Amino acid sequence: MKYEILRRTAGFRLTILAILALLLAAALLAGLRFGSLRLDAAEILHTLLSEREGVKYQILWNIRLPRVLLGALVGGSLAVSGAVLQGIMRNPLASPGIIGISSGGGLGGVLVLLALPQFSHLLVPAAFAGALATAFLVYLLAWKRGIDPVRLILSGVAIGSMLGAASSTILLFNAEKVAGILDFTVGSLSTRSWPQFRLVWPYMLGGFLVSWLASSRLNILMLGDEVAAGLGIRVERVRLLLLSAAALLAAAAVSVAGLLGFVGLIAPHIVRLLIGSDNRFLVPGAALFGAALVVGCDTIGRMVMDPSELPAGVIMSLLGPPFFLYLLRRRTHAA
Repeated sequence: MKYEILRRTAGFRLTILAILALLLAAALLAGLRFGSLRLDAAEILHTLLSEREGVKYQILWNIRLPRVLLGALVGGSLAVSGAVLQGIMRNPLASPGIIGISSGGGLGGVLVLLALPQFSHLLVPAAFAGALATAFLVYLLAWKRGIDPVRLILSGVAIGSMLGAASSTILLFNAEKVAGILDFTVGSLSTRSWPQFRLVWPYMLGGFLVSWLASSRLNILMLGDEVAAGLGIRVERVRLLLLSAAALLAAAAVSVAGLLGFVGLIAPHIVRLLIGSDNRFLVPGAALFGAALVVGCDTIGRMVMDPSELPAGVIMSLLGPPFFLYLLRRRTHAA
């Protein structure tokens, strides 16, 4: 009871956000430090600040730094997308991967890779179109005088499976045209560098800002459509805005990291347990924890089979299903 009262205070929530920021900083440092060449913090700082050539500089600046920064963006984007979707649909099991948005974005990205490989700048817009269309389709299928949680999950799983199968079929029949097929299907940051970072950061920043600036309205929306309308919220307009932001974040992440699952499910829930459901704090908290989670999983994947590596998506797939089953069991007992 005391903790419930404590975690509702702004000071406590800001303290948790500061701790999450430190956790992210530690994950970024570990990502820069560990690999086939291990470096300590002093070497990292000296190399990045003072050197402009050499093996250490090339490894840090062209391989590890863009990879960990991109991993942080991907993890934060997926986590915020999951937090927003859970709020919009008032369902703790909603996430970009589970309700099919990631699969829709992945299909849009695959089509661009095959049909218009010379127009790489269209990758994120195409993934966004696929993710947004999928989000609306799942929403419509789940709607029947309101959103039913069971219909939402079942519709999302069905649509996501169909789109995932379509992407896999296209990739299998065009394997010679697309590099890194396995990385894309399981979710990986391998070989990602500054071009991918520059491609997606504006979309991710825009999606995060929209989500955070609209977080107060999302709080009201979670009270129910009738209550929100009574408080002066234009329900469908706000829902459309937030749904678009969530789809953009998921699509941008998928376009560079592939189908990296469960981040949007795990991160918001863990942060919600720490600081509650106020989206003004939950959105930035989920972004920080999701970023640390993906960077940490990618670093572990690089370490466990050195000099080979496991994709970050494999590590997340080991963590995600048990947590998902825990949520299902918890909801069943609550019902």
